[in-house]
Amino acid sequence: MTTTLKLRAEAAQAPHHETHAAHAHDDDHAHHAEQAQTSLKLGFWLYLMSDCLIFASLFATFGVLVNGTAGGPTGRELFDLRFVLGETMLLLTSSLTFGVAMLKVRNGKGNPNEVIRWMVLTFALGAAFVGMEIFEFHELLHEGAGPNRSAYLSAFFMLVGTHGLHVSAGLLWIIVMVNQVQVFGLDGIVRRRLACLSLFWHFLDLVWIGVFTIVYLREFL
Repeated sequence: MTTTLKLRAEAAQAPHHETHAAHAHDDDHAHHAEQAQTSLKLGFWLYLMSDCLIFASLFATFGVLVNGTAGGPTGRELFDLRFVLGETMLLLTSSLTFGVAMLKVRNGKGNPNEVIRWMVLTFALGAAFVGMEIFEFHELLHEGAGPNRSAYLSAFFMLVGTHGLHVSAGLLWIIVMVNQVQVFGLDGIVRRRLACLSLFWHFLDLVWIGVFTIVYLREFL
Protein backbone atom coordinates (compact mmCIF):
# COMPACT_ATOMS: atom_id res chain seq x y z
CA MET A 1 0.00 0.00 0.00
CA THR A 2 2.83 2.37 0.93
CA THR A 3 4.67 1.58 -2.33
CA THR A 4 1.54 2.34 -4.38
CA LEU A 5 1.06 5.71 -2.69
CA LYS A 6 4.73 6.59 -3.32
CA LEU A 7 4.45 5.72 -7.02
CA ARG A 8 1.34 7.86 -7.35
CA ALA A 9 3.08 10.80 -5.68
CA GLU A 10 6.08 10.49 -8.01
CA ALA A 11 3.77 10.33 -11.03
CA ALA A 12 1.96 13.47 -9.89
CA GLN A 13 5.25 15.32 -9.46
CA ALA A 14 6.69 14.28 -12.87
CA PRO A 15 4.70 16.76 -15.02
CA HIS A 16 5.71 19.56 -12.65
CA HIS A 17 9.41 18.68 -13.05
CA GLU A 18 9.06 18.44 -16.84
CA THR A 19 7.32 21.82 -16.99
CA HIS A 20 10.00 23.38 -14.82
CA ALA A 21 12.72 21.94 -17.07
CA ALA A 22 10.99 23.28 -20.18
CA HIS A 23 10.73 26.76 -18.64
CA ALA A 24 14.39 26.60 -17.64
CA HIS A 25 15.35 25.65 -21.20
CA ASP A 26 13.30 28.54 -22.63
CA ASP A 27 14.85 30.99 -20.16
CA ASP A 28 18.33 29.73 -21.04
CA HIS A 29 17.61 30.12 -24.76
CA ALA A 30 16.28 33.66 -24.25
CA HIS A 31 19.34 34.51 -22.15
CA HIS A 32 21.71 33.32 -24.90
CA ALA A 33 19.72 35.26 -27.53
CA GLU A 34 19.94 38.42 -25.41
CA GLN A 35 23.68 37.91 -24.96
CA ALA A 36 24.12 37.47 -28.74
CA GLN A 37 22.15 40.66 -29.42
CA THR A 38 24.22 42.61 -26.87
CA SER A 39 27.46 41.31 -28.40
CA LEU A 40 26.25 42.28 -31.88
CA LYS A 41 25.44 45.83 -30.80
CA LEU A 42 28.73 46.20 -28.93
CA GLY A 43 30.73 44.83 -31.85
CA PHE A 44 29.05 47.15 -34.33
CA TRP A 45 29.56 50.21 -32.14
CA LEU A 46 33.24 49.28 -31.84
CA TYR A 47 33.41 49.10 -35.62
CA LEU A 48 31.80 52.54 -35.96
CA MET A 49 34.27 53.96 -33.45
CA SER A 50 37.17 52.52 -35.47
CA ASP A 51 35.70 54.17 -38.58
CA CYS A 52 35.50 57.44 -36.66
CA LEU A 53 39.22 57.16 -35.93
CA ILE A 54 39.96 56.51 -39.61
CA PHE A 55 38.04 59.55 -40.79
CA ALA A 56 39.42 61.69 -37.97
CA SER A 57 42.93 60.81 -39.15
CA LEU A 58 42.03 61.64 -42.76
CA PHE A 59 40.47 64.97 -41.77
CA ALA A 60 43.57 65.81 -39.70
CA THR A 61 45.84 64.91 -42.62
CA PHE A 62 43.81 67.07 -44.97
CA GLY A 63 43.98 69.96 -42.51
CA VAL A 64 47.77 69.72 -42.39
CA LEU A 65 48.19 69.46 -46.18
CA VAL A 66 45.42 71.85 -47.26
CA ASN A 67 47.92 74.53 -48.29
CA GLY A 68 50.38 72.12 -49.90
CA THR A 69 49.35 72.84 -53.49
CA ALA A 70 52.97 72.92 -54.78
CA GLY A 71 52.01 75.75 -57.12
CA GLY A 72 49.17 73.70 -58.57
CA PRO A 73 45.45 74.47 -58.66
CA THR A 74 43.53 75.14 -55.48
CA GLY A 75 40.13 73.79 -54.60
CA ARG A 76 38.48 77.08 -55.56
CA GLU A 77 39.81 76.63 -59.09
CA LEU A 78 38.82 72.97 -59.32
CA PHE A 79 35.50 72.52 -57.56
CA ASP A 80 32.01 73.34 -58.76
CA LEU A 81 30.11 74.12 -55.57
CA ARG A 82 26.70 73.67 -57.21
CA PHE A 83 27.71 70.20 -58.41
CA VAL A 84 28.91 69.21 -54.93
CA LEU A 85 25.75 70.65 -53.40
CA GLY A 86 23.77 68.35 -55.68
CA GLU A 87 25.81 65.40 -54.40
CA THR A 88 25.12 66.49 -50.85
CA MET A 89 21.38 66.73 -51.39
CA LEU A 90 21.31 63.24 -52.89
CA LEU A 91 23.05 61.71 -49.88
CA LEU A 92 21.00 63.64 -47.33
CA THR A 93 17.79 62.65 -49.09
CA SER A 94 18.92 59.02 -49.03
CA SER A 95 19.29 59.35 -45.26
CA LEU A 96 15.67 60.55 -45.10
CA THR A 97 14.39 57.66 -47.23
CA PHE A 98 16.30 55.16 -45.12
CA GLY A 99 14.76 56.72 -42.02
CA VAL A 100 11.30 56.18 -43.50
CA ALA A 101 12.23 52.54 -44.23
CA MET A 102 13.23 52.06 -40.59
CA LEU A 103 9.95 53.61 -39.42
CA LYS A 104 8.18 50.99 -41.53
CA VAL A 105 10.37 48.30 -39.94
CA ARG A 106 9.62 49.43 -36.40
CA ASN A 107 5.91 49.50 -37.08
CA GLY A 108 4.48 46.36 -35.49
CA LYS A 109 2.56 45.62 -38.68
CA GLY A 110 5.40 46.56 -41.01
CA ASN A 111 4.92 45.54 -44.62
CA PRO A 112 8.13 44.04 -46.10
CA ASN A 113 7.24 45.34 -49.56
CA GLU A 114 7.02 48.92 -48.26
CA VAL A 115 10.39 48.56 -46.55
CA ILE A 116 11.91 47.20 -49.76
CA ARG A 117 10.53 50.10 -51.82
CA TRP A 118 12.10 52.69 -49.52
CA MET A 119 15.38 50.80 -49.43
CA VAL A 120 15.47 50.59 -53.23
CA LEU A 121 14.91 54.35 -53.37
CA THR A 122 17.74 54.80 -50.87
CA PHE A 123 19.96 52.63 -53.06
CA ALA A 124 19.13 54.69 -56.17
CA LEU A 125 20.00 57.96 -54.41
CA GLY A 126 23.23 56.52 -52.99
CA ALA A 127 24.22 55.09 -56.38
CA ALA A 128 23.61 58.48 -58.00
CA PHE A 129 25.85 60.07 -55.35
CA VAL A 130 28.66 57.61 -56.08
CA GLY A 131 28.19 58.14 -59.82
CA MET A 132 28.59 61.91 -59.41
CA GLU A 133 31.68 61.40 -57.27
CA ILE A 134 33.25 59.14 -59.90
CA PHE A 135 32.46 61.75 -62.56
CA GLU A 136 34.12 64.46 -60.44
CA PHE A 137 37.25 62.33 -60.00
CA HIS A 138 37.35 61.61 -63.74
CA GLU A 139 37.14 65.32 -64.56
CA LEU A 140 39.91 66.18 -62.10
CA LEU A 141 42.17 63.49 -63.54
CA HIS A 142 41.39 64.69 -67.05
CA GLU A 143 42.49 68.21 -66.03
CA GLY A 144 45.77 66.87 -64.65
CA ALA A 145 44.69 67.40 -61.04
CA GLY A 146 45.27 63.85 -59.85
CA PRO A 147 46.51 62.75 -56.42
CA ASN A 148 50.14 62.88 -57.59
CA ARG A 149 49.87 66.60 -58.51
CA SER A 150 50.24 67.91 -54.97
CA ALA A 151 49.99 66.96 -51.32
CA TYR A 152 46.69 68.83 -51.14
CA LEU A 153 45.16 66.74 -53.91
CA SER A 154 46.57 63.54 -52.42
CA ALA A 155 44.79 64.31 -49.15
CA PHE A 156 41.63 65.28 -51.03
CA PHE A 157 41.44 62.06 -53.04
CA MET A 158 42.21 59.95 -49.97
CA LEU A 159 39.52 61.55 -47.80
CA VAL A 160 36.74 61.82 -50.38
CA GLY A 161 37.65 58.47 -51.97
CA THR A 162 37.55 56.65 -48.63
CA HIS A 163 34.09 58.04 -47.98
CA GLY A 164 32.99 56.97 -51.47
CA LEU A 165 34.24 53.44 -50.84
CA HIS A 166 32.22 53.31 -47.63
CA VAL A 167 29.08 54.45 -49.46
CA SER A 168 29.71 51.77 -52.10
CA ALA A 169 30.00 49.16 -49.34
CA GLY A 170 26.73 50.47 -47.91
CA LEU A 171 25.07 50.02 -51.31
CA LEU A 172 26.17 46.38 -51.41
CA TRP A 173 24.84 45.95 -47.88
CA ILE A 174 21.47 47.40 -48.97
CA ILE A 175 21.28 44.83 -51.79
CA VAL A 176 21.96 42.03 -49.30
CA MET A 177 19.32 43.30 -46.87
CA VAL A 178 16.69 43.74 -49.58
CA ASN A 179 17.22 40.08 -50.44
CA GLN A 180 16.97 39.06 -46.78
CA VAL A 181 13.74 41.00 -46.31
CA GLN A 182 12.31 39.25 -49.39
CA VAL A 183 13.35 35.80 -48.13
CA PHE A 184 12.89 36.03 -44.35
CA GLY A 185 10.52 38.95 -43.91
CA LEU A 186 10.93 41.31 -40.95
CA ASP A 187 11.93 38.82 -38.27
CA GLY A 188 14.07 39.75 -35.28
CA ILE A 189 17.41 39.00 -36.93
CA VAL A 190 16.60 41.00 -40.08
CA ARG A 191 15.41 43.93 -37.97
CA ARG A 192 18.69 43.97 -36.02
CA ARG A 193 20.73 43.87 -39.22
CA LEU A 194 18.68 46.68 -40.71
CA ALA A 195 19.24 48.72 -37.55
CA CYS A 196 23.01 48.27 -37.90
CA LEU A 197 22.85 49.27 -41.57
CA SER A 198 20.80 52.32 -40.65
CA LEU A 199 23.44 53.46 -38.15
CA PHE A 200 26.16 52.93 -40.76
CA TRP A 201 24.30 54.89 -43.44
CA HIS A 202 23.49 57.85 -41.16
CA PHE A 203 27.11 57.84 -39.97
CA LEU A 204 28.27 58.26 -43.58
CA ASP A 205 25.89 61.19 -43.98
CA LEU A 206 27.41 62.89 -40.95
CA VAL A 207 30.91 62.30 -42.30
CA TRP A 208 29.91 63.78 -45.66
CA ILE A 209 28.60 66.94 -43.97
CA GLY A 210 32.11 67.31 -42.55
CA VAL A 211 33.66 66.68 -45.96
CA PHE A 212 31.36 69.18 -47.66
CA THR A 213 32.07 71.86 -45.06
CA ILE A 214 35.82 71.38 -44.59
CA VAL A 215 36.89 70.33 -48.09
CA TYR A 216 34.52 72.14 -50.43
CA LEU A 217 32.62 74.96 -48.75
CA ARG A 218 35.68 76.52 -47.08
CA GLU A 219 37.15 77.21 -50.52
CA PHE A 220 34.33 79.63 -51.32
CA LEU A 221 33.93 81.40 -47.99
